Amino acid sequence: MEIKSFSLSDNLTDFIMLPFKLYKGTPYEKFWVPPLISEQKKLFSKKNPFFNHAKIIFFVAYEKGQPVGRIAAIVDQNHINFHNEKCAFFGYFDSINDQAVADCLFDEAKKIAKAEGMEIIRGPYNPSTNDEIGLLLEGFDSSPVIMMTYNPPYYINLVEKTGLKKAKDLLAFFNTTKDDASDRIKKIVERVKKKENLTVRNFDIKNFDKEVKIFKEIYNSAWEKNWGFVPMTDEEIDYMAESLKPLLDQRIAHFLEVDGKVVGSSLCVPDYNFVIKKLNGRMGPIEIIKFLYFKNKIPIVRLMTLGVIKEYRNRGLEAVLYYEALIAARNAGFIGGEMSWTLEDNNLINKGIEAMGGKVYKKYRVYETAI
Repeated sequence: MEIKSFSLSDNLTDFIMLPFKLYKGTPYEKFWVPPLISEQKKLFSKKNPFFNHAKIIFFVAYEKGQPVGRIAAIVDQNHINFHNEKCAFFGYFDSINDQAVADCLFDEAKKIAKAEGMEIIRGPYNPSTNDEIGLLLEGFDSSPVIMMTYNPPYYINLVEKTGLKKAKDLLAFFNTTKDDASDRIKKIVERVKKKENLTVRNFDIKNFDKEVKIFKEIYNSAWEKNWGFVPMTDEEIDYMAESLKPLLDQRIAHFLEVDGKVVGSSLCVPDYNFVIKKLNGRMGPIEIIKFLYFKNKIPIVRLMTLGVIKEYRNRGLEAVLYYEALIAARNAGFIGGEMSWTLEDNNLINKGIEAMGGKVYKKYRVYETAI
């Protein structure tokens, strides 16, 4: 076995294309969503503002000259500063079902982390909590929704046998739009609407830049104390917003105002993985036609974020946003939606989702170990 390292400026073809090889012909090929190769190249470049404050080293394992595994070691200075924690991350782990390959890859990631003065390595983070994180533990029989991960079950053993332990589990709930919210939730929503001078309005796509700025303030305030959260920089928010702009459906993206002040937001996005899955990583003329055809047939949404700023919490405003998101998705013709991810121990949020009719249908795990 040979392990080769790569940087952002190197040719990352083997790193990017490895999952296409691993999933081909397996039982999990029908569930895995091949990422767009052009987007992967953009993600792994200096155009990504995340790398203005983070280092990343890519590793590919080769046997007889053929790539058989990959991993990335990530050191995010913003995480270190925000949490005062000497923690590095691993991400983008993929491997054949061979413990020796996994061991060698994780050894390389740990070496980088240790050389950078880190004391912990945690993951998978692809590449941060503001992107895709977690190893799939339950729910292998359906495809991931947009910006969620997927992996075969054998990855769990590979990762755990390297010595990594559970740091935190993440939950994904599913809810159909045909089922209404419970009477209890309806009463809470009615009571809050009567008590508060509130307005729920849609994201104004015509004033995109202004709305993104408001969203950034809500996002960084609402999730400030969340486990693992690191505030997004202005550049990162703009980068993500530009990526999501073509996918945004303003009918299912909301701001909540109290006395004319924006105090909360919720962002649902149509599950474009339904379309991307059919493109096999490419976006040529034929794939563009497929994209335009299937994007109007997307059946479900993902509720990606929902939050209220600190001063307005515990007043029932979150229930209003949940309820409005459910009604809006139904009115827009979607049959259901995933609400993800939430922390396993965030009882207030999880109970609220369950009260809306949501049921846990996928679980993910973040691992860590001292180094």
